[in-house]
Amino acid sequence: MDITVRNSQTINGKTVTTRQLEALLAVQETGSQTAAARKLGISVPVLHKYIRSIEDAAGEPILRTTPAGSVLTEQGLRVAELARSMDHRCETDRGFTVCCSPVTEDLMMSVISSLKIPGANIVVSDDEYNIRMMREDRADLAIIDDPLYLFDAEEFQMEEIGYMGMVFVDNGPSFIRYKYGAQRVAFMFLDSEDREYTIESETFSLPELLGSNKSFFVDEFLLTRRNLRLKSAVDPKMLRHAITAIYREESKNVSRIVKALISRNL
Repeated sequence: MDITVRNSQTINGKTVTTRQLEALLAVQETGSQTAAARKLGISVPVLHKYIRSIEDAAGEPILRTTPAGSVLTEQGLRVAELARSMDHRCETDRGFTVCCSPVTEDLMMSVISSLKIPGANIVVSDDEYNIRMMREDRADLAIIDDPLYLFDAEEFQMEEIGYMGMVFVDNGPSFIRYKYGAQRVAFMFLDSEDREYTIESETFSLPELLGSNKSFFVDEFLLTRRNLRLKSAVDPKMLRHAITAIYREESKNVSRIVKALISRNL
């Protein structure tokens, strides 16, 4: 018997289909409506129609156009996060699953590829969502960037796999907050300096962050992996923080991944 469970939503009494949700997730993943349409094998006008259907149900925009591409609004992110969460819950036979953020995504992909773990899946999201994945038994291992989140994950086994510094780009008191990395650690540094600041916006998009002309924090490792160099207002070592693997039990695959991550000498 072959059983397939499909994900849809009802927003304000209106049905949002699986295909429409796939369109939204594709835009979030690619940062471009054109690239999203190409990924799904549909025309751009059809993708626009899917997005308009979701906006009609939500009663407000779910996408915002920037010079760097398309990013989800707060409501769009709510729809996308729920869709992604339900997709995982609908899986009837998930393989070995690991979670990480964009900060360690390239590293994790490299390790998984080199170890050739059959059927392995990689979920890329923020620390809160990745911990939720672990709690709901939808993941076997998660890499946490912000050590402050570990206080909310004490039921898991933990192992530090390395350390990262953060770059502080200082363009004045107006900040844009990146969704990923040890942001709480960074802003605690500002508080310790008694510095006045305001967080004007938050973004999931690295290009939007870099092109914002606002002050921000970003993990040095993320920039290095993309051959980007930015002048930091403080030594990145001052904002050094641990990168930690959390897992429920130490299986063979977990041990291999953790050992491989540590060997990369973050």
